[in-house]
Amino acid sequence: MPLNSSYRKYLITFEQDEKWGFFVNSLGSAKINKGDSYPSKGHPGSYMFSWEKGRVLDEFQFVLITDGEGVFETKETGNRKISDGDGFLLFPRVWHRYKPRKKTGWTEYWVGFSGTLAKEFLANGFFTSKQPVIPKCKRTNILGYFDSLFKLFNNEPFGYQRLASGICLQLMAELYTIQQISDKEDLLNTMVSRAKHIMYKQINESINLEEIATEFGVSYSKFRADFKKQTGTSPLQYFLLLKIEKSKDLLLQTNKTQKEIAYSLGFESDYYFNRLFKQKIGMTPRQFRSKR
Repeated sequence: MPLNSSYRKYLITFEQDEKWGFFVNSLGSAKINKGDSYPSKGHPGSYMFSWEKGRVLDEFQFVLITDGEGVFETKETGNRKISDGDGFLLFPRVWHRYKPRKKTGWTEYWVGFSGTLAKEFLANGFFTSKQPVIPKCKRTNILGYFDSLFKLFNNEPFGYQRLASGICLQLMAELYTIQQISDKEDLLNTMVSRAKHIMYKQINESINLEEIATEFGVSYSKFRADFKKQTGTSPLQYFLLLKIEKSKDLLLQTNKTQKEIAYSLGFESDYYFNRLFKQKIGMTPRQFRSKR
């Protein structure tokens, strides 16, 4: 099923689907041209709504706008402008309404889902009805998840609901990551990139990470938290891994002794280098070298 074409599917779910804990109820895409009435006709009664009355659903939905702009409103958020690339989450039993601007129209993709696992997202605070709008969602991987869902539900192979739940969970994980970094993404990317550059330049030396944080104008705890959010590891561990990776090249490409390599990379002792290498690689430097 190609992207950018109109598609809608409302699914019948069975007890086995519900026992799985996460299942897709609805899926679709639509291009609303300038001046078109909205919402378009043909949706089942529980999904249909008017701007005057709004709507309350019994499921979660994620709606992605890939071009155009409009407005979105819930009781908890008030009226919010929606622009190209924005996504928003609809929560069960929360009144809402949304529509494109007549002057622009918009292209929308949506997926509706339910289940005990879906409810956990709300109960555990990963997503909240007070902050349903997620900017900067028009990304290749997000569109790829929708494309995979369209193809899956168009063909309906055996077990397609469970396969769809996996894709949809990946989508939600990606949305959570985008939500976490979207407000400070540009600043975060710049700071982490600069820190990595400094680490590469000083790979043969020791490094004062607290001084680097001060240069960036943030506390070390914030610098560490932002760095870990972006890379999955702390600044110190990242720097040590860089040293270990370079030591692997030196072990394989040169005849330097283990001690010479350790001191050339700024390790405080050969013993510490040996212990750290074994911890990260699973073998000693000598054992690693013997494999060349």
